[in-house]
Amino acid sequence: MRGLVADIGGTNARFALWEVGRGVTASRTLPTADFASPAAAAEQFLAELPADKRPKRGAMAVACPVLGDAIELTNAHWSFSIEAVREQLGFDSLKVVNDFAGVALSLPHLSVDDRRQVGAGVSERGYPLAVLGPGTGLGSAGIVPTDYGWVPLPGEGGHVTLAASNDREAEVLARMRATYGHVSVERVVSGPGLVNLHAALTQLAGEAPAELTPAEITAGAIERGDPICREAVDLMCAFLGTAAADVALLLGARGGVYIAGGIVPRLGDTFDASPFRRRFEAKGRFSDYLSEIPTYVITHETPAFVGLGWLLGTGGG
Repeated sequence: MRGLVADIGGTNARFALWEVGRGVTASRTLPTADFASPAAAAEQFLAELPADKRPKRGAMAVACPVLGDAIELTNAHWSFSIEAVREQLGFDSLKVVNDFAGVALSLPHLSVDDRRQVGAGVSERGYPLAVLGPGTGLGSAGIVPTDYGWVPLPGEGGHVTLAASNDREAEVLARMRATYGHVSVERVVSGPGLVNLHAALTQLAGEAPAELTPAEITAGAIERGDPICREAVDLMCAFLGTAAADVALLLGARGGVYIAGGIVPRLGDTFDASPFRRRFEAKGRFSDYLSEIPTYVITHETPAFVGLGWLLGTGGG
């Protein structure tokens, strides 16, 4: 049995042909901005397949809440009807879930080679797992074991209010509140968030604004040792540690907390040496509780495909 799987974010739409028992047999990444709809982008990918390989089922993970048939991406221009896309693609069925629900569904199926542990802690069987991931935005989700299998808990954790843990962070967030009013975790822990952090730190240093991209800030921190770029990266990692600990406490995620998305895997050793794990454990009376929970960076390139493939293989149930 084969199906189309798609991981649709604010910047890229990743498509693949998934075959149960084999996994991905063809894939392509397309810029979301280049297409009017997911159906148009999917047709671009499907047109490259032989006619006898065209699937009749699909599963998509989208970067926004999934509350019914009407979908509107949070950080891109696509809005669409699930049923209309199913009809346009000629599918018998089309499952659509939140993007991080798709990643969460992959967690029980990742191998040891698909993740890298950061810090101590040992996974406990029978407990929830959690995942967060900074990219164009910040996604988060959990997954809970039940007698009927794993059940995902999609959410919009990237939009909870961010709190400072020290005076320096309070200064940075005060600068950002002057611009945004409400400062969510996503305003800091994401690609655009890294730009926001760099801008705030530049202002606090009394220097002229420098319009850098997330990649330039990361390169400045790792390759050039630029102090403002390095502080911006460290602050993002520290805030991610705070957010990850909050999710772990909320879900009781003693099975582990996973970090996904396009930014952290590229940081490599810089992330391992960052304040992330120290901040993850810095929760006062519950520091010991959190010190026992493992944290992992997902190294699999397309974990959502794994989760969506599982969804296809079980019929979505």
